[in-house]
Amino acid sequence: MLLVKSKELKSSSKINKILRGLCCIAPLVLLPFATLAQEKSSETIGSASTWVSVFMSLVLVIGVVLMLGYLMRRFNVTQTGSSQMQVVASMMTGARERIVVIQVGDEQHLIGITAHNINHLTKLETPIQPDNPGAKFKSRFNQLLQKQAQSGRED
Repeated sequence: MLLVKSKELKSSSKINKILRGLCCIAPLVLLPFATLAQEKSSETIGSASTWVSVFMSLVLVIGVVLMLGYLMRRFNVTQTGSSQMQVVASMMTGARERIVVIQVGDEQHLIGITAHNINHLTKLETPIQPDNPGAKFKSRFNQLLQKQAQSGRED
């Protein structure tokens, strides 16, 4: 549990460093737009088109931030890999439970992961081959293309 918390803290500190760097760069990027805004200051701020433009810009920025946050969480961008330890296979067994096969050196271990703890289930005698999601996608995509080609011929 403590190890998981430390990894979360490390990944959140990386995100904080990135955000701090962006905050330092933001004034430099926005400086040309500030001069452009001063030139157009003679326009009325109270017009409806100006408010709609400001609102849409705000929605766009918030949407981009939320999308990037979702993508970082979905694809686990902050995860660092190691050549000594890697996840070979994973299977969800519940909302927050899963079974994972990890490889440490030449050995493979079956591990049960829940929201509260991690349990070593067994050491695998016969190692399994790592999952290759790209190959699975490619084979499934080819199957769909073949089905579509066959249905096109029947029409």
